[in-house]
Amino acid sequence: MCGIVGYIGNREVSGVLVDGLKRLEYRGYDSCGVAIIDEGQPKIFRSVGRIGTLEEKIRQTNPTNGSVKCGIGHTRWATHGRPSEINSHPHRDCTGRFYVAHNGIIENYLYLKHRLMAEGHVFATETDTEVLPHLIEAYYDGDLEGAVRRALEDVEGVYGIAVVSSEGDGRQIVAAPNGPPLVVGMGSGENFVASDVPALLPYTRSVVFLQDGQIAVVSSDSVQIKNSQGECVCQPPGNHQLDRGDGGKGKATRTSCSRKSMSNRAPSAIRYADESAQTTP
Repeated sequence: MCGIVGYIGNREVSGVLVDGLKRLEYRGYDSCGVAIIDEGQPKIFRSVGRIGTLEEKIRQTNPTNGSVKCGIGHTRWATHGRPSEINSHPHRDCTGRFYVAHNGIIENYLYLKHRLMAEGHVFATETDTEVLPHLIEAYYDGDLEGAVRRALEDVEGVYGIAVVSSEGDGRQIVAAPNGPPLVVGMGSGENFVASDVPALLPYTRSVVFLQDGQIAVVSSDSVQIKNSQGECVCQPPGNHQLDRGDGGKGKATRTSCSRKSMSNRAPSAIRYADESAQTTP
């Protein structure tokens, strides 16, 4: 029952990630970590034990100073490899360009690991998850979504993943579920990914639950949700008022679906009636 949180926007990203992970503590964990991309520069913080230890590590640095900030966080229950800082998520590839937080189990990870090692990849952990950033690295040709899609075609098992990269402008989160749930939260000039809604409630009440086989491409001002064929089933062409008790000051990026998309069972957006959401960065 690991937890995933992702954020892209203009807030201090480490605070959003840590707050979201705390709201997922009920799921249980033995270690935790965050990966932050700030103006294309990656930073990673990981620790064993309580989230407070991770929070203190982050507090001792100045993680971000860019105008748009992006990152993912994770709480881990050890399955492959002991609880340790090196085995904590997010995991990265050999080049330090791709970072993955993962819930689930990659059943064919040993086969994939041996294949990748034969191709020259160097592994640092005992986990099954680490094959994912290496696969993404191997398939990356300038398109993060495409590399994630190709990597997942090689994977057998269950997963909910969130991926960030320092490649390009470093302002994108790619998320995909197959078994473990993932939800996208939509805000004003900011968007979120999480493994459960409580991580998002202080920031937005507008959420979309991803379906297995879908991939979400999330930036600060848009969310694209695509099916297994790469076709958009929901895409956000405009903004709508967000009913969250802020006097109409906030606007949220919302997904809208064509009739064709609706026939493909596009995800449903859920608006929460509780108006206690905090809206100030």
